[in-house]
Amino acid sequence: MDDILNKYLPESAVSPCLELIQYSGVHLKIVNDRVTRHGDYQKLANGKHKITVNASLNKYRFLITLIHEIAHLIAFEKYGRAIKPHGLEWKRTFQHLMLPFIRPEVFPPQLLPLLARHFRNPKASSSTDARLIIALKQFDTQQSENSYVFEIPKGSVFRLYNGKIFKKGNKRVKRYECVEVATGNMYLFQPNAEVELIKT
Repeated sequence: MDDILNKYLPESAVSPCLELIQYSGVHLKIVNDRVTRHGDYQKLANGKHKITVNASLNKYRFLITLIHEIAHLIAFEKYGRAIKPHGLEWKRTFQHLMLPFIRPEVFPPQLLPLLARHFRNPKASSSTDARLIIALKQFDTQQSENSYVFEIPKGSVFRLYNGKIFKKGNKRVKRYECVEVATGNMYLFQPNAEVELIKT
């Protein structure tokens, strides 16, 4: 397991992550890239626990995603299944589990203040934290040609991973109104949704 984790995690995070995996009794499966999620936690019918994490994530995103999913398992085991998946109990568990990793031996110095700010009140997805996600993207081995919705000008036309084409509109409180070109239907997009800008 050490050899596998070495490929996906910062070196100094391998041993403590292995301890967490063994302590929680979870089966970790590293899977091909899924566009809609970075990781997933499931309690199986036989009572065992399974976590999947995308293989394509850079080492820092992989670590955050792995701890995010282990926090689900530990929070459910500690507080019961009635808690909200990303409620207060999960947030406290996630903060507690991440704290030992937020140090210069694990993360590059430029990420540490962003991580400290993010983990004061972690969200359901780190992808909703624009500053953190842009900083983390710099460490991707394969640089994407995609843009974030918040970066492109109003009126821009863009394509989603599923081929659907949208036109960017006004910003609401946090999200952007975008109209699907084919249907005229309006959808709300998170500012950090990755899209392919169509140059006209």
